[in-house]
Amino acid sequence: MLLAVDVGNTNITLGLFEDEELRATWRLTTHPLRTADEYGVLLRQLFEARGLDATAVMHAVVCSVVPPLEEVFEEVVQRYWRIKPLIVATGIKTGVRIRVDNPREVGADRVANTVAGFRLYGGPLIVVDFGTATTFDVITQEGDYIGGAIAPGLGIAADALFTHAAKLFRVEIVRPRQAIGHNTVSTLQSGLFYGYVGLVEGLIKRLQAEMEGPAKVVATGGLADSLAREITAIDLVNPDLTLIGLRLLHELNQPDSA
Repeated sequence: MLLAVDVGNTNITLGLFEDEELRATWRLTTHPLRTADEYGVLLRQLFEARGLDATAVMHAVVCSVVPPLEEVFEEVVQRYWRIKPLIVATGIKTGVRIRVDNPREVGADRVANTVAGFRLYGGPLIVVDFGTATTFDVITQEGDYIGGAIAPGLGIAADALFTHAAKLFRVEIVRPRQAIGHNTVSTLQSGLFYGYVGLVEGLIKRLQAEMEGPAKVVATGGLADSLAREITAIDLVNPDLTLIGLRLLHELNQPDSA
């Protein structure tokens, strides 16, 4: 089995693959100060809770946008499974061309999204990943990654509003019944939810206008399901896109791969 680890700023997503089948997924809160032993014990407990045999893991792949945790999870895999994981970083095989000014600046998760998005849906394609930041990745007909956009995630935007406006308070971020709010709670929910829908729709429209021909749009990330229902520009949702990309990257970097 293959253990895929996607370390984000807010959440860590784990996937367990048996060949191409995604057998299980887990989502943890990112704690940069946790040690390898703490994460190792936690992962073992997660396997046990699902009735899965942790010793069946023979391979691992790790991508991280939190530099300290990249080393931590490399140590976790080596210490608790005695295997050396593939670290998604500059120099590995990706099967796609990264055509931006500085390819080293492209996050490992965006590379994984590009690889999986093009393999599953072809190009041209726009991948929208709703995470701590909302990223928009643009992929050409030939499968080249040519850039995109990064916007604050909905959670970050909400936190900034609540932190810097003294008389406003935290509200649950949900779809309100209507855009016109009639109290503080509903007006905040409208501005946050529908305002964010407008941001995503507007950026997709601008990206589409600069591409050669119409592009399919796929969404992934923690808020993808709830937001995609309101964003007509999104064609489909795949919550496991990054994990699938990690599996594909692992396959590409095996010694016997073409």
